Amino acid sequence: MASTLKTILFFSIFTVFFLSRVSSKPHPLDSLTPSEFLLVRAIVNQSYPTFTHKLSFQYVGLEESDKQVVKSWLSEPSSQPPPRQALVILRLNQQTRELIVDLSRRSVVSDKLYGGFGYPTLTAEDQEAAVDLALKHGPFLASIRRRGLNISEVACLSLTIGWYGQVKTNRQLQVKCNYLNGTVNSYLRPIGGITIVVDIEQMKISEYVDRSVIPLPKAEGTDYRASMITPPFGPRFNAAPPKPSGQTGFKLDVNVVSWANWKFHLAFDARVGPVISLASIYDAEKKTYRQVMYRSYVSDLFVPYQDPTEGWYRTTIFDCGEYGLGNFAVPLEPLNDCPSGAVFVDGYYAASDGKPVQIRESRPDISIVVRMVATVSNYDYILDWEFKPSGSIKFLIGLTGVLQVKAVPYTNTDQIKEEVYGTLVAGNTIGVSHDHFLTYHLDLDIDGDVNSFMKTRLVKKQVKDKNIPRKSYWNVEHEIAKTESDAQIQIGLNPPELLGVNPNKETKLGKNVGYRLVPGSAARPLLAVNDFPQIRAAFTNNNMWVTPYNKSEKWASGRFVDRSRGEDTLAVWTENNRRIENKDIVVWYTVGFHHVTCQEDFPVMPTLSVGFELKPINFFEYSPVLKTMPPQHLNWSNCTK
Repeated sequence: MASTLKTILFFSIFTVFFLSRVSSKPHPLDSLTPSEFLLVRAIVNQSYPTFTHKLSFQYVGLEESDKQVVKSWLSEPSSQPPPRQALVILRLNQQTRELIVDLSRRSVVSDKLYGGFGYPTLTAEDQEAAVDLALKHGPFLASIRRRGLNISEVACLSLTIGWYGQVKTNRQLQVKCNYLNGTVNSYLRPIGGITIVVDIEQMKISEYVDRSVIPLPKAEGTDYRASMITPPFGPRFNAAPPKPSGQTGFKLDVNVVSWANWKFHLAFDARVGPVISLASIYDAEKKTYRQVMYRSYVSDLFVPYQDPTEGWYRTTIFDCGEYGLGNFAVPLEPLNDCPSGAVFVDGYYAASDGKPVQIRESRPDISIVVRMVATVSNYDYILDWEFKPSGSIKFLIGLTGVLQVKAVPYTNTDQIKEEVYGTLVAGNTIGVSHDHFLTYHLDLDIDGDVNSFMKTRLVKKQVKDKNIPRKSYWNVEHEIAKTESDAQIQIGLNPPELLGVNPNKETKLGKNVGYRLVPGSAARPLLAVNDFPQIRAAFTNNNMWVTPYNKSEKWASGRFVDRSRGEDTLAVWTENNRRIENKDIVVWYTVGFHHVTCQEDFPVMPTLSVGFELKPINFFEYSPVLKTMPPQHLNWSNCTK
């Protein structure tokens, strides 16, 4: 998997041009640069020389300054910016340490030993080491021979194993193996019946069981490459014309994007991927940019598979907290994933030795879409932030890739007489049922820091006037959430309208300015609340949470997620039931869906899309689209007035 670590962000625009920032000072929210990663590495290695310590960099990212410090600098950007600091999470001599490195002082200003439950984000080297050990394990080699397979055609991947009530846990990974031999799509040829667990601290096989020999799914029909598909074919698509060159659409001033009436800062993080900050929209009436959102990113992504049998029950994945979603960003393919004329910008993360690794490309295009595609094992996640001149921000999630499948002895549904926890999608192949839950961190600053959260319900009313033939109508009732418990919402068939409002700012007509969160299709967990995976993912119990701003509350699943016990999650933070009315608040919104697999998902899945939207509500005096200038239309030879 390490060889595929690439990231992408793209924007839609005709042509892109870059401006140099007048000041050489970095923006306080800029991602760490390659030279800063190297400086962090040098400072840490000075404190913990590698020749005397077993040291691994599990995570290195920007330690952002306090919100008010950043905003103070933004009000006077010619002043000295806040100090650049990095959060560094190390595994050092089989212990976890949290360091804050001050880059300007070139020193470690905080160094804490973590003594709680859970382990940090895995590195590519952790995962590769587990796979390498499994592939050399004598009993495993014997199992491969017993099945009549060639070890050179075996491809394995490592997965986390979660926590199931154990008093003591070790850093362990399970290894699942698949068979190539006639296909490049190894995910669809699982070698069933084998359980391998690796202790990645002691570098030993801690559990090995070969339960049974299960028929291997066939290679036929698993190859998705266009060059390998045979007739008959459907009709050829007509391609869209390429975008003409020579036009400009938006400005990218280092990491600040300006397009139409929007301006925002773009950064990247190895754990969460793209980070959108300081989103503001220009109000032509007020002749100024007005704040909408301070910071936004995918806080975590929980994927529990619904097969409780031996060999599968452990497969409940936290893609951000255990693996790092940004670490698995991949390159987009020109003209397939992005328009012509796209422009690429590099980004970086730290490898386990602390050296920077180039992983990101960004692309601009006319509707201003920020996109990242992350390939986490078999799944491709397409994450879009789309900014519209109307003031709306659409958050779209697309899922595609290859199913995680289970080998079975069945070749027809009629043969199945037991619960198989999925769908027979091909001969000897069950596509296992599973969920996807993406929790977004939305630090809303609607026209200022101090906001409130409002629930608006549509209520049926009876017509009281006997002279009116109508019998009923609906009206609107508003409720301001005063504490965290008031804002915990499970979206059902009749969801309330969900509004963030600024109680201290009004339109000319006396309405509090605000933004509405418009849910898409919503799903909730079906696991028991006391089931161990759900205890760890209790932040998905509600679709909506609202908390007062707290710089330390960044990741809904907690800081140390691998084998965690659910003691440091969004659900735990909100037990204090803090006040959120007229405060600096953060909205946490979970998009979820249950994936019941089908034959059309084989051998590669069509893209499944879900999302939600933030829309202005009484934020402007009138539609902001009226004040935007439409693009110049080109003369096309096949078009007439």
